[in-house]
Amino acid sequence: MQDAERRLLALLMPEGLLDYFDIMEVVQQDKELHIHLDEKNIVPSGYENSKLESKGFMPVSEIKDFPIRGQKVTLHIRRRRWTVLDTQKIITRDWNLVREGARMTTEFGLFLKGIFG
Repeated sequence: MQDAERRLLALLMPEGLLDYFDIMEVVQQDKELHIHLDEKNIVPSGYENSKLESKGFMPVSEIKDFPIRGQKVTLHIRRRRWTVLDTQKIITRDWNLVREGARMTTEFGLFLKGIFG
């Protein structure tokens, strides 16, 4: 994605979303936009020194977002999960920890916390 396109999309999406998710598809149906997002394969905090294997995605979560140009917006978010190879433990990103870090705004962290708890 070119820099200008990324900056424009970042203005239309919840702040910080494109740091952690890739837009996979945008479908326009009637007066609705359906934006499909997949979590990037970025190692979660605290597991940087662990051997992880991506194990696909959690079930899709659908979230209503602010309208864009008079069209309702639904975000279809797939969160990634990993297996820690040493312990076989399945992990996902802790969105509460991400929110406290400098790479995400409180607004976006609260948005995700409302979705995923």
